[in-house]
Order: sequence, then structure tokens, then C-alpha cells
Amino acid sequence: MAQQELKRELKNRHVQLIAIGGTIGTGLFLGSGKAIQLAGPSIIFAYLIVGIAVFFVMRALGELLLSKAGYQSFTDIAEDYLGSRAAFVTGWTYWFCWIMVAMADVIAVGLYVQYWFDIPQWIPAIICLIIILGLNLLTVKLFGELEFWFALIKVITILVLIGIGVIMLVMGFKTDVGTVTVQNLWLHGGLFPNGVSGFLLSFQMVVFAYVGVELVGVSAAETANPEKNIPSAINKIPARILFFYVGALIILLCVNPWTELNGAESPFVKTFGLVGIPVAAGIINFVVLTSAASACNSGMFSTSRILFNLGKNDQAPSKFAKLNKNYVPSNALWISALVVSVGALLSKLIPEQAFGIVTTISAICFIWVWGVILICHLRYKKTQPQLHEKSTFKAPFTPFINYAVLGLFGMILIIMLVAEETRPALLLTPLWFLLLFALYSNRTNKEKNLKIPA
Repeated sequence: MAQQELKRELKNRHVQLIAIGGTIGTGLFLGSGKAIQLAGPSIIFAYLIVGIAVFFVMRALGELLLSKAGYQSFTDIAEDYLGSRAAFVTGWTYWFCWIMVAMADVIAVGLYVQYWFDIPQWIPAIICLIIILGLNLLTVKLFGELEFWFALIKVITILVLIGIGVIMLVMGFKTDVGTVTVQNLWLHGGLFPNGVSGFLLSFQMVVFAYVGVELVGVSAAETANPEKNIPSAINKIPARILFFYVGALIILLCVNPWTELNGAESPFVKTFGLVGIPVAAGIINFVVLTSAASACNSGMFSTSRILFNLGKNDQAPSKFAKLNKNYVPSNALWISALVVSVGALLSKLIPEQAFGIVTTISAICFIWVWGVILICHLRYKKTQPQLHEKSTFKAPFTPFINYAVLGLFGMILIIMLVAEETRPALLLTPLWFLLLFALYSNRTNKEKNLKIPA
């Protein structure tokens, strides 16, 4: 019989880079262009606000994960504090979140490869998916290594961008769009050129930019020495947000007046082009390609672990809880890959609308997951006051901050309802939750009927 416990093979450097990779993705490299177009320089404040909120979500998750040795993900936490219904809905919703993100990213890989080779986009997309599936089937340590190097490429790119940007600022470097200066932040219509409405409309894409930060929690069951590594990774999130998001955006907007950036292209490609590096576009295309592959890799990892936990907790077919000889949930990996491949084909049919729909639905579903974490933490503090007092990684400012962040998430959902572009996806998303509640009720009724003696 296969060993039914995940193996703790992720080391500290893996966890640290998974945390960094989770806070740097397509939302920054691709989505920031559209967000800047909506908000102008005020996008810096939007990233800062959501980043702070996400940090407090992670502090709550960190305390919860370390409060009980048996916790392997936040679905286990939801089971304890909100019941099996909430755990069922949250687990499947998180799986759905990452499936949609992986769909978008595997299609993006195909598009990026077309920059160099004139081949149909589905070919590199499927090749990428097969490679990632094969590597993930081997060992969790290999997943950690992949994310380590993927994240390292992203980190180096932003470091280079910020370093070059600072040099250009000091020199007063002149580009094709003007002089590189801090004044570019307010000279073109002020910090809020599109008013408060433009600022608020950018929040959907900003939320999507942070999806994946909770991967530290998903990897808890496979992390060596979680009592040390998880707090270390979470506590470094604020510095990473300030540097990699806020810092990078400030440099981007100092080099490029926001009016010169196109929402349909990566502002990173534009900036490196202005630096005068001949191969800049090719370099950044490679970085964005690895970023998409990284997100797809993370998606395969997280969806398989969620299915494993759902199967282990009898909330999905038990075959998903089976591990192969490498302690990897292979059945869960195969089914996730199959769904992603089908989604890739469907996404090809509506390439122009797919990214917007996927990012909106993903943002909504991630808000649900983050909200459940905060509510579970409130229940934990109320029902387990002794555990909270003894915690070595106590979440700060509770319960006030929990309610404040939940309020922010509620405001973002209202903004999505008001905005024409995001309204259709917001109105469609409740169908997913209705389906899950119906499936759970049907499952419960079947269990009750089985217990009734003949």
C-alpha cells in the first residue's frame, strides 16, 4: 500500500523562493500595464494597500498552521473552525482558482514561444504542460528546485531593472519619451490622473497580482522544520512587497511617464527598450516566459495538493489521496493536468477575452479563500484563547485587522460589480459556489441514506 503522508523535502531556500515566486508573477509582469492605464501613478498605493492586506492574511494563516501539527493546508483549518461544508467549498474553490490561472499561463507560454518560432501556440503550450507534469511526478524536492530557479530569474530581472533605473535617475538620462525623473510621477495629471474611480478600478488586477502568496501555506505539509521556515518566509513578505512591487513600479513610472505605457504590453519590456539594450525585448520575453511557466508549475503543485487533501478528508474520490513511490499525489496531478489541457484548448477560442475573464474570476475566488482564512482565525481566537496566547507566531492587531481586511475585500467585490469589464465574471462566479453547495448537499444526503438500516 502506498505511503499516505506527504514527505517533508522542501528546505528553507525552497520555501523562501516559493514565497518570493508567489508574490512576483504575471500580475506584475503583464497585468501591471493595464492597472497603470487605469490608475496612473496612484497604482503604487493600490499595490501597497492590497499588499498590506495580504500580509495580514498570511500572518493569520501562519498562526493557524502552526497551532496544530496535523494541519496540511487551510482546508484542514476550515474543517475545524467552519465545518465540513466550508472546507469542501474552500478546497474545491482553491483548486478551481489555480486551474484557471494555470490555464491562462500555459496558453501564455505558447504565445511567448511564438516570439522566436513560427509554430501554432498549442504545441509549446502542451509541451510545457507535459514537462511540468513529468517533473512534478518525480519528487516534491524537484518542484522546489524548479520554483527556486524560476523565482531567481524573476528576482534578478527586477533587481537589474531597479539598479538601471536608479542609475538613469541619478544621471538624468534622456530617453525617447523624455527625461528620467521622479517628477514623472506627478507631472502628467498628478498622482490620481483618472480620479478616485480609476484608482479603485485597478484593484481587481492588483488582487490578481498577489495570488499565489498563500503557497507558503499549501507547502506546509512538505516543509522541513515548518516552525522556523514558515514564519521566516511570511515575515519577509512586507519587505518583498515594498521592493519588488512598489519599488519596481516607482522606477517604471520614473523612466516612463504613465501616459506612454500601453495596457496591452508589459511595462517591463517597454522600460528595458528605453534603456537602449538591443536584445531587451528578447530578454524580457524569456523572463515573462519563465514567469508563466513558474505560475503553471505552482498551479500544478497547489491543485494536486488540494485534491490530495480533499481525497484524504473524504471530500473527493479517495484515489486522489494515493501517493506514488516518490510520495507525490500522482492521480491528483494527472487529473489537474487533464483539466488544464482542456482549458487551454477552450481559452484559444476566445484569446482576447480569456485573460480578463480568468483574472477576474481568479481574483474573486482568491478573495473567498483569503476571507475564509481570516474568519477561521477569528473563530480560532474566540474558541482557542489559550492556544492563541501561547502562540509563538501570533498574528498582530486581531481581531480589528481581520475585520478591516474583510471590509477591504468586500469593497473590491463591489467595485467589480460596478465596473462593466468585470461585472459579467462577477455575476457568473456565484454559479460555481451554488454548484459546490449543491454537490455537498447531495453528497451529505447520500451518506445519510447509506446509514439508514434496510
